Amino acid sequence: MVKARLRELERRRQGQATDMLHKVKLSLKSMSFVPEASEEIPPLDLGELLAYFLKQSVPLFDQLGIKRDVCDKLVESLCSKRKEHLAYNSFSSSEPSAFSNDNAGDELDLRIASVLQSTGHNYEGGFWNDGHKYETADKRHVAIVTTASLPWMTGTAVNPLFRAAYLAKSSKQDVTLVVPWLCKSDQELVYPNSMTFSSPEEQEAYMRNWLEERVGFKTDFKISFYPGKFQKERRSIIPAGDTSQFIPSKEADIAILEEPEHLNWYHHGKRWTDKFNHVVGVVHTNYLEYIKREKNGAIQAFFVKHINNLVARAYCHKVLRLSGATQDLPKSMICNVHGVNPKFLEVGERIAAERESGQQSFSKGAYFLGKMVWAKGYRELIDLFAKHKSDLEGFKLDIYGNGEDSSEVQSAAKKLNLNLNFHKGRDHADDSLHGYKVFINPSISDVLCTATAEALAMGKFVVCADHPSNDFFRSFPNCLTYKTSEDFVAKVKEAMARDPQPLTPEQRYNLSWEAATQRFMEHSELDKVLSSNRDCTSTSGCGKSGDSRMKKSASLPNMSDMVDGGLAFAHYCFTGNELLRLSTGAIPGTLNYNKHHSLDLHLLPPQVQNPIYGW
Repeated sequence: MVKARLRELERRRQGQATDMLHKVKLSLKSMSFVPEASEEIPPLDLGELLAYFLKQSVPLFDQLGIKRDVCDKLVESLCSKRKEHLAYNSFSSSEPSAFSNDNAGDELDLRIASVLQSTGHNYEGGFWNDGHKYETADKRHVAIVTTASLPWMTGTAVNPLFRAAYLAKSSKQDVTLVVPWLCKSDQELVYPNSMTFSSPEEQEAYMRNWLEERVGFKTDFKISFYPGKFQKERRSIIPAGDTSQFIPSKEADIAILEEPEHLNWYHHGKRWTDKFNHVVGVVHTNYLEYIKREKNGAIQAFFVKHINNLVARAYCHKVLRLSGATQDLPKSMICNVHGVNPKFLEVGERIAAERESGQQSFSKGAYFLGKMVWAKGYRELIDLFAKHKSDLEGFKLDIYGNGEDSSEVQSAAKKLNLNLNFHKGRDHADDSLHGYKVFINPSISDVLCTATAEALAMGKFVVCADHPSNDFFRSFPNCLTYKTSEDFVAKVKEAMARDPQPLTPEQRYNLSWEAATQRFMEHSELDKVLSSNRDCTSTSGCGKSGDSRMKKSASLPNMSDMVDGGLAFAHYCFTGNELLRLSTGAIPGTLNYNKHHSLDLHLLPPQVQNPIYGW
């Protein structure tokens, strides 16, 4: 009787378990996003698999020099047969809002996603990814990493400083500006008037004071330093060691890399896209243009071009180019995300008010201001004045600048007996420059000339070359562009003969850092990243949208990511060898920081921070 009773209890338990399992299956089926027709989705054929492989191999073909158009045509031809298949046509027509796309590559993505979804496959991550990233909190963190710092008055020192101030002004995210720290011997070579700092705190105080005098509000962002070394030959600061390690993991959320190529040429450390959730590169400099002017420039430019492509692809999610004068990098788009110092806009408003009251605002003629090196437009300037010496008779140009080529530039102008008056360099906001009416800038090596934007903000005429670096300024009526040397003469005479138009409120706003920050937030997709976090932390939760349409490639293994990871790994191996680094122009000893850096920045000695064989 006991045995019979136990067997009866066992049968009941099994029946209850079977009923419960059946109910769970029904519940899961009711919650499933897989359409009922998914069982009828035909499997992928060989042509589709080959087409998808070609599409995902585009990054590799880019590195090999194969044009993207060739791959697109092959993919389209392979997909054309499948488009005629009845099952695929019915699948496409079943979701017209999601799949109505003339692009064969997009349709292929949707096709493969539908097959994977019907099988329940879910891709967990890339082959090269470690999966350990910053977990988003209520307030996000933005780290802006740049290649120079004040008092060096260069674009990569000034513009990231303003970007940090205006991004932090919104108080929606915490901001850290990460700048290079130089030892005293390098400071004496880089900073003007032999200015030096004994500690990072002293330099930070200088930077904040300089900034707050110009923006007119109290800045609320953090400044931190990474070790750097100055390279005399190329007048550049190269990071020493792994720059990413100086941003704590708890703050590694969003990274803005000012000059991503420069920062990563010799980067040997954590991959930025592995450590950060979103990485944006901002391209400031046309390195290929400068390198082509050096000895064996064409060969050097060839290698630098491909290294820059590798860096952009492997270390960034998005790349912003200030103008079309820069190298066309992967994942990039053109957008001017720089503004002008508010002081220049104030000068422009004051001059406009003086003109309205009948006062003479412009008492001087034309001038040029820039670092005195041949590559900054001095070669073009002297050629133009030499060619049209008789046409420009009686016209004098004042030039303000200091630099390594000062003596050569001045001697060349003197030998040709040109009407060029040379003066020592000074700040563009200096009161002595406000009275000039015309700013002349013949440079074609700039990416986006800050001095041109500042001159426009002050209400002056600008005469500049018809070049991609000046595209942003064309919409301003006071910007006069020329295509030929004869056109240059005509534009100079036109500017000298009449008065410039006052800027409208809209034009002033477009030059401001408020507008530049808005453009940056939009085109870097930072606004989407931040808004997605707010949506996820809201009470409604994440991923509960009513839109049940299939997401492209959500469950697809992306070969592009695998190629990017492979390139990053190859770059890591290459930059870890001191001999290979030196053969490509790296500064000796930049694989790790030195003892001077460890003392100044209170770091562990390099042999402790980076022990040999893991000791």
